[in-house]
Amino acid sequence: MCPRALHQAAGATVVASAAQVRLRADRTSITGAWLEGDDPGDRIFLNIGDLTLESGEVLPNVTIAYQSWGTLNADRSNAILVNHALTGWSDVPSWWPEMVGPGKPFDTDKYFVVCPNVIGGCQGSSGPASIHPDGGFYGSRFPAVTIRDMVQAEIAFSDAIGIERYVIAVGPSMGGMRSLEWAIAYPDRVAGICTIGSSSVATGDQIGTWSVEIQAIKKDPHFYGGDFYDKDFSPTVGMGIARRIAHLTYRCESEMDVRFGRDLQDDNSGRWAVESYLDHQADKLQHRFDANTYIRLTNAMSSHDIGRGRGGVERALATAEVPIVVVTIDTDRLFPPRLQQEIAELAPTAEAALVVASPFGHDGFLIEVEAVGEIIRHTLELAKARLEGLSHTHS
Repeated sequence: MCPRALHQAAGATVVASAAQVRLRADRTSITGAWLEGDDPGDRIFLNIGDLTLESGEVLPNVTIAYQSWGTLNADRSNAILVNHALTGWSDVPSWWPEMVGPGKPFDTDKYFVVCPNVIGGCQGSSGPASIHPDGGFYGSRFPAVTIRDMVQAEIAFSDAIGIERYVIAVGPSMGGMRSLEWAIAYPDRVAGICTIGSSSVATGDQIGTWSVEIQAIKKDPHFYGGDFYDKDFSPTVGMGIARRIAHLTYRCESEMDVRFGRDLQDDNSGRWAVESYLDHQADKLQHRFDANTYIRLTNAMSSHDIGRGRGGVERALATAEVPIVVVTIDTDRLFPPRLQQEIAELAPTAEAALVVASPFGHDGFLIEVEAVGEIIRHTLELAKARLEGLSHTHS
């Protein structure tokens, strides 16, 4: 089925369950998840059937929400896969400005650009705020997922829309983990990848930080073991604390000091200016995210290890067949440059890591769009050269 037909099918009325109707009546203090019956916007919904997870558990009747830009050509050879980060979603222009459109790095005059929301997410794909087959919310019953599970769902999604090989898969942070997994596990499905501010394996420092964020949510008295959707309150305080911790890791020390220093917020609240800034970031996330999804996706990032079951990181990366473009942000303290340099050094198809200079830390990938855009164009050229070489080999 072509993407246009899928879009038309998705345009039909989405019927909400009784549980979701009740939740939508007063949801602001419960979840920022998209719920069935909400305005779908430009989301397209695709059922990929049952999905067997790494754990062996089967997730039934999986829905993937996605968005696309540009036109898929007749032989379906011009598709680009964008892998979003932890709190991203399918609407790439909303979180990665100036990257998608005619003449932009993801040039919609040339390419069909597609971005699916990950499983375990909260913006239309199957996740904890989705409806369980018994009619209630999944909540705590939604299984743990890994980076490999997410990619497996993306493979099934790609099969369903008829894309055998992407020109490139590209993603920042958690999206970079998935892009690297595409390159190593499915080199016949992608001609090249770009992994931005990411790694080949989650580190002890990252897992430690992420575990504290998760505990902040779980220790909130309104977490209810993850089954809070039918309650009057949810773990908004806990998720707010988690977001504050995370946001500090997304920026860099020098920016926080230069931008805020020891200034007090000018609102007679007695808060530090930096404290007010973090409060604002926490409040924004509450309106578009879900606490259970935060836990599931953060744990998925901790699960990331490109070498698991493959003889270790060095051996796994040594099997790389497709061009791998590795991007490091010089002030990134969550994914420090050494992690990207490891990929560049161990993967035989990788060039030296490309450094993006930014005063904004890990979030530099969102802000330094001109520099990142040029790297995307470079990745596309490498991938096209590989496709041309494959074409000559088979001719």
